[in-house]
Amino acid sequence: METTNFKIVSTNSKIDWTGRKVTGAHNGTIGIKEGNFILNDGKVKGGNIIIDTTAIEILDVTDPATNAQFAGHLASDDFFSSEKFPTATFDILSVKEVSNNSYYLEGNLTIKDITHLVGFEAQVAHNGNSISLSGKLVIDRTKYDIKFRSGNFFTNLGDTLIYNDFDLDFNITAEAIFSGQSKN
Repeated sequence: METTNFKIVSTNSKIDWTGRKVTGAHNGTIGIKEGNFILNDGKVKGGNIIIDTTAIEILDVTDPATNAQFAGHLASDDFFSSEKFPTATFDILSVKEVSNNSYYLEGNLTIKDITHLVGFEAQVAHNGNSISLSGKLVIDRTKYDIKFRSGNFFTNLGDTLIYNDFDLDFNITAEAIFSGQSKN
């Protein structure tokens, strides 16, 4: 059985986020700091992703002052507490092959030092010395102490209510690390 470790190429990987509220939605990107995937005989068996919570960008707010204010609010204790918790992590605990190139990944998602088991389906394309992984993870933010304007915790929010679930759509590229290769 051949085991290969694939290191995430952050510059060729991205995570898009979407958060919804009564009056619409906001979207943007969040950075990937680093991570890896382990393949045995060409099939995903494990890995982890470290997300950079200090690298959250808002794409739908074009006014620079409003965008900066919103970004500051997402970094605040109302949301990700980025100064205290500059990273979030996903550690893969189990992998089930759904079909050829499609896997159900289950693992621990840690945001703000709070960990919960989550799962989602991902598509994996294996191309020689690189792989790409794509999928969508839906997260209930209130499980991670992100309660700002949640109807579960506050009443009479009207059209200021923010829905609890937010989406992370990811497209990740990773390259094989071979013995003797430097791990820059």
